[in-house]
Order: sequence, then C-alpha cells, then structure tokens
Amino acid sequence: MKFYWGVVQSAFQFEMGDPYRRNIDPRSDWWYWVRDPYNIKNDLVSGDLPEEGINNYELYEIDHRLAKELGLNAYQLTIEWSRIFPCPTFNVEVEFERDGYGLIKKVKIEKEHLEELDKLANQKEVRHYLNVLRNLKKLGFTTFVTLNHQTNPIWIHDPIETRGNFQKARARGWVDERTIIEFAKYAAYVAWKFDNYVDYWSTFDEPMVTAELGYLAPYVGWPPGILNPSAAKKVIINQIVAHARAYDSIKKFSSKPVGVILNIIPAYPLDPNDSKSVRAAENYDLFHNRLFLEAVNRGNVDLDITGEYTKIPHIKRNDWIGNNYYTREVVKYVEPKYEELPLITFVGVEGYGYSGNPNSLSPDNNPTSDFGWEVFPQGLYDSTLEAAEYNKEVFITENGIADSKDILRPRYIIDHVNEVKKLIENGIKVGGYFHWALTDNYEWAMGFKIRFGLYEVDLITKERIPRRRSVEIYKKIVMEGIE
Repeated sequence: MKFYWGVVQSAFQFEMGDPYRRNIDPRSDWWYWVRDPYNIKNDLVSGDLPEEGINNYELYEIDHRLAKELGLNAYQLTIEWSRIFPCPTFNVEVEFERDGYGLIKKVKIEKEHLEELDKLANQKEVRHYLNVLRNLKKLGFTTFVTLNHQTNPIWIHDPIETRGNFQKARARGWVDERTIIEFAKYAAYVAWKFDNYVDYWSTFDEPMVTAELGYLAPYVGWPPGILNPSAAKKVIINQIVAHARAYDSIKKFSSKPVGVILNIIPAYPLDPNDSKSVRAAENYDLFHNRLFLEAVNRGNVDLDITGEYTKIPHIKRNDWIGNNYYTREVVKYVEPKYEELPLITFVGVEGYGYSGNPNSLSPDNNPTSDFGWEVFPQGLYDSTLEAAEYNKEVFITENGIADSKDILRPRYIIDHVNEVKKLIENGIKVGGYFHWALTDNYEWAMGFKIRFGLYEVDLITKERIPRRRSVEIYKKIVMEGIE
C-alpha cells in the first residue's frame, strides 16, 4: 500500500499577505472577527491581521517546490468557500427532503443548478485554485482537498452580529439549517469544477472545534464567542448532517473518496482508580470524538447528545478518516455543566494536554510547546487506534508543534512518526502522515505569535527560511519511508 507523506495548509491561515492587497479575502467570518475592536481590546484576538501573512496565494509555486524537495508525495489544502462564493447563493433554489426526525436527508442538485452557481462564482478565484491544483499535479503530488476549515462566508455567518443579538442575527452559521443546503450546493459546485485535480475530498476539518470553542468557551477568541449550549448542540447535529449531504453532492460529480478530518483527542482520567474520573474520560470521548465517528461511519446519531444512538442510515456517509493529533487531554469529573449537554461532566486538568504553560514541563515531566501544549506521542497511537475501529482508511492529517526556536520539533517529529510505525507494525492501516505545517502561518486568534512551520517566514520579505534540523529530519524520514 502506498504511504503518503505530506504537509497541510488551510486557506485563511496561509493565503493572504501580498504587498499590494490584491488577493485579500474580506468576505469570511474570520476576516471580520480578528479585526473587531472589542475582540482586540479584550485580548480575545492578537490584533495581527491575515493580510500581513505569508502570501501563499502568490508564492504557492515556491511552497510546492519546497514540499517536493522534502521528498513529499502528497499535499493537503483548503478551497475557501468565501473566495468561490463571496456573495449569497440562496437564490439558486434546490429541492430537499426530510426524514422522520426532521433531518435533511436529500438535497437535489442538478447540472442546471451548477450552471446557475457558476454565474455567481468568482471566476478569478476558480482559476486560481485550478492553477494551484494543476501545479501540484504537475509536480506529482496526490492532492487532498478540504471544503471547510473553520471559516465561512460572511453571508453564512456574521460572528459580530450573532454575538450581539443571537436571536435576531441574520447569518448564524451552523446554528441555522439553511447552511446545510448552501454547503451541499457549494460541495457539488467544487466537485464539478475541480474533480480532475483532486484525489481525496474532505468535507470538514475539525468540526467539533466550531461548537466547542465558538459556543461553549467564549474566553478563547473563537467566533462567535458566546456561551450557548443549545446552539452548540444544533451546530454539532447540523454539521453531521451537512457532512452527509456534502458527501452525496460530491459523489454525484466525483468518484473520489470523500472523508472528514477530526481532531481525535484521547482523554485519560486523572486518577484511573477513581470511577468518576474514568467516567469523565469516557464522556469526553463520547462527546468530542464519538459524535462524528459514530454518525458518519455507522449511522449512529446521538440526536440529543446524551450517549444514546439512533440508527439513521442516510447519515452513514464516509470513505476515510483524517486524524489531526497534537496532544492529549487529562480530565477529572465535574457535575454536569449544562442541562442541554449532559455528557459534559469533564474538565481538563491544568498542566496537561492543551492546558500547560508555554515552554515548561507537564506534571508528568513532558515538555510543552510555545503554545503550552504537552508533548505526548502515545496519544497519536491511541487516537488513531480509535479511528481504526471504523474500518476506514485512516490518515494522520495534521501533526506538529509550535516551536519557533526549533528545539523540540526534531524530536517531536521522530517520536510521532515512530508511533505511526508502531501502528502499522501492529496491523493498523495508516495511509499517510501530514506535517503541520510546511511554513509558519496565521494561527487564528493567536496571530503570528505561534510558529508551526518547518520553514520560518519573514513577514516583511516573505522569504521562507528553513528550520534546518527539522527540515533535515523530516526529509530523512520521508526518504527512508515506513515499511
């Protein structure tokens, strides 16, 4: 079986930064979010702006060449919804059907609908992505393309208006069911336009983040930055349905595999001998990992998000699973926090996983990154083992570390790739490993402070400067391969 070695980029985090501002994308929710005065004043966002970024939009050929020089054979990227459709597509009306639970079970998209959408699409951006994909194919890369990597068009989701008046906001993103219809139309259009240059499709990248950070953690700087458990519940179910309907839309115009990329996070009880601590870890897994895994791979939908499944065959739509792994969670039990989400009986323990202090040690003496994330390679093994339960092709679609001085990254790469080797040696079919990231990027609310790149980027000159130890180690690993 061919093994794919790659790197990953998303559109919003990498594309912008040309000196003449010709290629900015001012039509996404995150564009508005990161420049909102309230967010900046209250330190919810860094104040850094994406238009100061690394300019992959113009310099993609350089980045592709760097990836090729590493010996990579795969490249993962996002097509930005707001670039393709900067203005609403509501007027291209399509029929849809519901099931007995009220869920959308079918969206009827025909060729004439795509021709109407083509008139609304920004053809400059369509040509740009065609050029990017053609260049990747010319260099021999297998391409993995994601449709939604956290960002949405502003006409789908206006985070400032949603935060200000949730009930009356006109564009509430994944809270509103109409987003499922529009996403299915977008998926069909993109498959129709780009399929010749795509090998693997993904509907979403880390969809649970949208619900968890946007609607349950208003202090972390993720749009729309509200605490609304009922909305979080709707977002989760609507995204699950949207994946299934986008899957059907893509499959109508493409024969390529369609999957979903999840950040599968293994949760360990703080005290494995304490039954409540164990239950907290189990509930974390049910909520964060299993909601999507069970729904799209087995048709087991947790409609009320209580741990009880309903079999809904039209949701069972998935060909492969992407696992984005960075670190683990260590959790302890708390009494149920939200009546609407009784599974949330857990809280992360400070110092472990995502809750560490930057550039220090966790309570287990594991180093932490510039982000404060604990280095815990075993979690890659455990999380991928969970994905493998569903008998689908599994890829490590993101793995990397925020390490501007390149102190921890070389060892991080070696140790995490060794976990991939162990999985394969133990009979688990892992199809590839993608490092996050080839270059530094715009790290959402944290801006340019956090550096994940194998290549540092000078934000003035846009020069790509190798972090030599990591570049050399990843190249050596790629060249030697995995047996």
